[in-house]
Amino acid sequence: MAGAGSGKPRRWRDDGVRPRFSYTSAMTRAISWNDRLVAVFDQGLKTVLTDPPAGRASPADTVDDAPLSPAEQAESVRLMRVNRAGEISAQALYRGQALFARTPATADRLERAAAEEADHLSWCTRRIEELGGRPSRLDPAWFFGSAAVGALAGISGDATSLGFVAETERQVEAHIEDHLARLPQRDAKSRAILEQMTADEARHGSEASAAGAAPIREPVRTLMAVGGEILRRLAYRL
Repeated sequence: MAGAGSGKPRRWRDDGVRPRFSYTSAMTRAISWNDRLVAVFDQGLKTVLTDPPAGRASPADTVDDAPLSPAEQAESVRLMRVNRAGEISAQALYRGQALFARTPATADRLERAAAEEADHLSWCTRRIEELGGRPSRLDPAWFFGSAAVGALAGISGDATSLGFVAETERQVEAHIEDHLARLPQRDAKSRAILEQMTADEARHGSEASAAGAAPIREPVRTLMAVGGEILRRLAYRL
C-alpha cells in the first residue's frame, strides 16, 4: 500500500477496509473513456447473448398463474417480447448517455436507472420463457442502436441527457399502459410485471426532471416516438 507521501492513490482506507467499487468513487476517475466504451460493448454482448440475473425478485413470483388459451398465450408472448425489447433499448440508451456524463452524479443516476431496466429485462425474459415464447431476433440492433443514440444525447450535456431520460420514460409509460389494456385479463403474472415497470419508469422520469432535465424540442420528441413505434411493430412480429 502506498505511503501518505508517495503521491500514489490509496487503494485501501486507513482501517484496512477496501472501498466498494462504484462509478462515483475516486478510483473510477482513472478509468479511461475507452475502458468505459469497452464496458458498454461487453454489457451489450452479455445482454443479447446471455440472461443476466435480476437484482430484485420478479413481481410475478407472488402471483398465481392461470391457464391461458392458445390465442391468449400467443398475444401475451408478443406483448412481453415488445416490452423486453424496450428494456434492452432503455438500458443501452442510459449506458450510452453515461459515457459522456459531465458529472459523477449524472453518470451514477443513469447507471442506476440502467440497472433497474436490466431487472425489467430479466423479468420479461423469464415470463416469455414461461409462456413458451422467444425473444426478439433483433436484440443486437435494439441494444447497440440505442447505445449510439444515448451517446449522442450524452454529448449534448447533462441537462439535455436528463431531458432525454424524462421524455423516454414518459413515452415508455404510455406504451406500457396500452399493453396493460391489451394484455389478456387472465395473464396476472405479466400484468404484475408491467405494473411494477410502470412505477419504476415514472420514478426514473421524475428523478431526471428533479435533477435539472431540459425540455426536449418537439422534432426530437417526434423522432423518439417514431423510433419507439418502429421497435414495437418489429419486436411484436420478430
